[in-house]
Amino acid sequence: MNVTEVKALAEEIRHEVRRAIVGQDEAVELLLIALFCSGHVLLEGPPGTAKTFLTQCFARVLGLDFGRIQFTPDLMPGDIIGSNLFNFQTSQFTLTRGPIFTELLLADEINRTPPKTQAALLEAMQERTVTIDGETHALPPHFMVIATQNPIEQQGVYPLPEAQLDRFLFKHRVNYPSAEEEKRIVATHGARFGAPKANEWGIEQRVGAGRLAETLATVATIPMVDEVTNYVVALIRATREAPDLEAGASPRAAAMLAGAARARAALDGRGYVIPDDVKALAPAVLRHRLILSAAAEIEGRPIEDVVARLISEVEAPR
Repeated sequence: MNVTEVKALAEEIRHEVRRAIVGQDEAVELLLIALFCSGHVLLEGPPGTAKTFLTQCFARVLGLDFGRIQFTPDLMPGDIIGSNLFNFQTSQFTLTRGPIFTELLLADEINRTPPKTQAALLEAMQERTVTIDGETHALPPHFMVIATQNPIEQQGVYPLPEAQLDRFLFKHRVNYPSAEEEKRIVATHGARFGAPKANEWGIEQRVGAGRLAETLATVATIPMVDEVTNYVVALIRATREAPDLEAGASPRAAAMLAGAARARAALDGRGYVIPDDVKALAPAVLRHRLILSAAAEIEGRPIEDVVARLISEVEAPR
């Protein structure tokens, strides 16, 4: 598979998703990039903005096994990863696999469960393995987490620890649709009752495991010249020196940004990375990894403005 075929495949996926999803083009684009470079995505937005439905449609187009975990305050790590249960008939322990054993996992309202339970995802997101009673179990090679959280409610939620946030390639803020998009949503979905289901919209599988593996292999081979590599490193290092930030981005963020830039280039049908790929993806890669300084918090400076200023100050190669 070459980059032209990757671009065509991405357009097929977009076309199928748009059968049911109105708007959310940026979210779909970030999901595609994350998929093509083995990343995970955190979607933050108010209820009713199709975060869950978008994930269901995405999984159906890809032909991946889909699992969903509704995070609640009483959810335990074993409820996610599973456990070994004693079978009295055989006098042996039997592994009962949790819902994490899937290919595309929707972690719905992830910030409603305590950090101890959130941490059950750490190994799975980083290593694509799960350890139960000292034994390691492999997850599918294309395992992907799409998590959602509601930014409005502050009671009964647990902010995600920095270590958890750093495992997400992107954090995307899902906003309300435009007036025109909302009219289309009402016209399209207003006559239906209950929660929408992806299988009711004629969405067809367009990828499959074999085609997806070829796509990832193609993206991984896209070269990045030293000038662009140096730009990625300079941008990440600038976050650690910015006076408005208490903590900057990690080396993992730099590696993830480089991988995402390769995927964006492939989606555009290019066999090389340009600085604009890095610039376009930097906000989604950085916004959840940076911690504002006390002074910036008091002055009410949004993290988006700090990131935008950093991008404008770090000189990009020509």
